[in-house]
Amino acid sequence: MPSPFPGMDPYLEDSHIWEDFNANLAGEIRRLLAPRLRPRYYAALTPVVTYDEVVVEKTYRIKPDVSIWQADEQSWGGEAVAIAPAPLLGHVVLEEPIKLYSIEIREAATGLLVTVIEILSPVNKRPSHEAFEDYRRKRRDLLRSSAHLMEIDLLRAGHRPPLLTPLPEAPYFVFLHRADYRPKVEIWPLRFQDPIPLLPIPLLDPDPDAPLDLGRAIQTIYDAAAYDLRLDYRQPPPKPDFAPQDAEWIEASLQSVRR
Repeated sequence: MPSPFPGMDPYLEDSHIWEDFNANLAGEIRRLLAPRLRPRYYAALTPVVTYDEVVVEKTYRIKPDVSIWQADEQSWGGEAVAIAPAPLLGHVVLEEPIKLYSIEIREAATGLLVTVIEILSPVNKRPSHEAFEDYRRKRRDLLRSSAHLMEIDLLRAGHRPPLLTPLPEAPYFVFLHRADYRPKVEIWPLRFQDPIPLLPIPLLDPDPDAPLDLGRAIQTIYDAAAYDLRLDYRQPPPKPDFAPQDAEWIEASLQSVRR
């Protein structure tokens, strides 16, 4: 079943889906671009591993009644001793590895980095996370280089990359920083109601931009990864809340799916 949304599906922002979606989308973008880039360029996936905290609520061991408690006896220096279990059981914050992907377009003959396509993830947009500062440094280095940078932001929550220009009201954005056009930035607001337009991927002069059909990439992996079987459209979409007009449109669009 295809996604009920013509563009980005907000249910794909779910934290249990996002890492898988990020990897699949990066791979599909590379697959779509590959025939457009040959023979002068190639696209490569570049993984970055970071860690995110998994917070578990504290639980406590109830002290057993002395009439039914039995200590384990062990021999210590020839004398039997009873070792009592800890009266309190707690939890530490665990960290799970997260693998994120970007796409690098390089000149085949020289290996020169031409364009970087970044798919922003929740940790890239969370100021309290180390990946937030890591991405800001990477972004700053790219903007100082001769490489083009495209940022695909398909997340409503978090802090977007810094811009001097105020952004219009929209849930998602694509930002294109052309190396020879800075400090100007090309911006595509993406709305739930509209298909995602073809996006230009800049290359070296005098080569024309390569077209990227981001909407097709999302729909392709939606089917291939069976997200329709993994997403529960009967439940509300992930936070944050929608603008009123978007909420009404989304609710109407999901009626047939829920039936």
